[in-house]
Amino acid sequence: MLKDLKFETVEGVKLAIAKTPDERGETNFYAYLINNQDLALQNVMITSEAFENEDGSGRKTSKLRHFHDLIPPGKSVKIEAVDPSVFSFYNRFWISFYSNNQVYDQRLLVLPFKEYELYKIEELELDGVLAEVQ
Repeated sequence: MLKDLKFETVEGVKLAIAKTPDERGETNFYAYLINNQDLALQNVMITSEAFENEDGSGRKTSKLRHFHDLIPPGKSVKIEAVDPSVFSFYNRFWISFYSNNQVYDQRLLVLPFKEYELYKIEELELDGVLAEVQ
C-alpha cells in the first residue's frame, strides 16, 4: 500500500532550531517548521529523535511525534522544546504532510552544533541553525 503512494520532492519547507526569548527575558531553544510555500500544509506529522552518533549508535533520545492540522503559507509553527544537552547530537526530523491534494515526505537532520554557532534565520527573526535535507 505504501509503495503505491507517490512522494513528491519537498520545496519551500524548512526546519530550524532557534534561540527564543520568553516573557521573563530568558532564552529557550525550540524546533520550528517553516512553510515558505504559497500553499498551506495540511495534516502535518512531525517525528523527532536525536542520536549521539550519526549512525544511530550511542545515547539517544526518545522519539516524539507532533501533529498540526494546518500550517498557513508563509507561517511557521513551534514544534517542541530542544534541550541544550542534545546540541551535540544528530537531531533527526521526519515530516509528512498534504499540500494541493498531494502527499509529501521529507527527512531532515540538524547536525551537532554549539550555542555560539547560531546565525540569523530570516523567517523567524531569531538566531538558530537550519536542518539539512537527508
